[in-house]
Parts: sequence; structure tokens; C-alpha cells
Amino acid sequence: MTDRRDELASNLARVEERIAAACAAAGRARDEVTLIVVTKTYPASDVRILSELGVRHVAENRDQDAAPKAAECADLSLVWHFVGQLQTNKVRSVVGYADVVQSVDRPRLVTALSKEAVRAGREVGCLIQVALDAGASGRGERGGVAPGGVEELAGLIAGAEGLRLDGLMTVAPLTGEYAGREQAAFERLMVLSTDLRRTRPAANMVSAGMSADLEQAVAAGATHVRVGSAVLGVRPRLG
Repeated sequence: MTDRRDELASNLARVEERIAAACAAAGRARDEVTLIVVTKTYPASDVRILSELGVRHVAENRDQDAAPKAAECADLSLVWHFVGQLQTNKVRSVVGYADVVQSVDRPRLVTALSKEAVRAGREVGCLIQVALDAGASGRGERGGVAPGGVEELAGLIAGAEGLRLDGLMTVAPLTGEYAGREQAAFERLMVLSTDLRRTRPAANMVSAGMSADLEQAVAAGATHVRVGSAVLGVRPRLG
């Protein structure tokens, strides 16, 4: 376990250096950017080590992995983010542990989240996932709503009992006009965030950037970056 702690501490230090350098290059203060460590496929023991190392925000993208892990780490002072595509039949479970759901992308999901948040007596933060590769369907390859659908969803979340509109999230698209242009994609998200904050100033969270492109996200103005492999390492796929 000492070896794993040393490995995570070293990786975390390197990521912190990258974020600090990106902030300096962008003329931003380091405390303007929050690191969220995505712990998918990694055990609760890693979450405990990360907590000991000062990490406060962790994220998961699959409920079947997240629910038992969150339960095992319930004694830790952590903010849990759900970042994966979320089916309505998983909402009750996710609302049980997630402080923030970053992948809200359709009205039906807003309704389900509100119902379960009220039932659980919780307030759940919501980010609208924006699909910058949305085609005619209005949805992206990896979930999300087209930019034109942001305002409608924002209104639904803001008016839903048990929910709090926190801001916007995106994943750099693999197809479409922003493919391979991560910083341009993140800058587009910032424009959408500015538009949203004109009427909903409290929705000031902008979640963008992962291990490979966190510098571009910081340069564009992201408030939160979601980093997995750069902290935890690359794990072989199961099966």
C-alpha cells in the first residue's frame, strides 16, 4: 500500500504542477481551478489514499462502480461527481451519493433527478452536458445536448425542486467541427457559460478538460478539470 501511496502522490504532484503552470500561463490564480479525480475502475482503497493526499473532489461514470465505492468511503469528507451518461433507472441510486451530476442532457432526466432528490431530502447540483458534436438528433456521440438546448434545460433545472443549476460541462468531441481542436471547443463552452450566467449568475461552474487536454481547458477558463489516468495510471480493460 505504501508503494501505491507513493505512486499516487507522485502522479498527483505532477498533475498539480501542470494545473499550476497552465494557470500561470493563462494569468489565472491556481485556486480558480478545482481538480476532480476520476476514479473509475479503481478501488475504494485508492479513494482513501487520495483523500489522505488532500483530494476533495472525486468522480465516477458508472453507477454500479460508484455506489459501493461511495458507501465504503462514506466517512470521508468528499464531494462526489457523477460524470457518465445517466439512465433514468439509475437515478435513485446516483442521487443517494452524488453531490453533483455533470451529465444532465434531457428533460426526462431532470424530472427523474428532481423526484429522487426530493424523496431523499437532498439538493443535487446539476451541470448541463453540452454536446459540441451534436448532429440533427440534437445529441452528441457521448451524450449531451446541443448548444441550442441549453437554455431550455437550464430553466427546467432551475425550477425543479431538489436540484441546483451549477453550470455547464463538455467532453472534447471526436467528430465534427471541433474534432482535434480542444481549446476551441472549450472556448465555445465558455461563451455558452457567459450567456447562461447573464440570467443565472450562480451557474458559474465550467467542467472541461481531462488528462490529455487539461491545459487547453484551463486556458479557455474552465473552473473544474476531470483527471483520471494522469493521477491513477492506465488500467487494462477488463474482459
